[in-house]
Amino acid sequence: MSLESVLAHFKQWNREGDVMEFETSSATVEEAAHTIGVIPARIAKTLSFRGEGDKSILVVAAGDAKIDNKKFRREFGFKARMLTPEEVLEETGHVIGGVCPFGLNKEMDVYLDVSMKRFNTLFPACGTRNSAIELTCDELFKYSTAKEWIDVCKGWEEFEFIGTVTVNNDGL
Repeated sequence: MSLESVLAHFKQWNREGDVMEFETSSATVEEAAHTIGVIPARIAKTLSFRGEGDKSILVVAAGDAKIDNKKFRREFGFKARMLTPEEVLEETGHVIGGVCPFGLNKEMDVYLDVSMKRFNTLFPACGTRNSAIELTCDELFKYSTAKEWIDVCKGWEEFEFIGTVTVNNDGL
């Protein structure tokens, strides 16, 4: 049922044919990266939190990013508390390992973390433990109807630049 709601969601942009289904699991960041053939950081993981009152929120972040509790509290004004697997299924309509900001059961506020902006494209899940779609950051923002880009993650900045080091004749 969950994949069908995501396909219906993407149909409005004629993108349902771009949803990929795999023979192997893509339920974790590592499994998805291996299945798709990309580095784990390019997997766009969707995290679900209790919001204020009875409303839940989704934060989509790069696969190598972790929630920074201080940044989260500063951004939202409350402590980061993740939903239980049962609550995630009830709120989103998607099982853990397939959670995405598309084709949701209930209207939810979606936020995108800046940890993803370093990539041209990312791969969010599509409602099942063996599906994904390749999207640009702009497409992810549009298709998820995100409210805004936020900065609530840590652990990814130290891996932002991978390049070469040039040493001169003095060893400097």
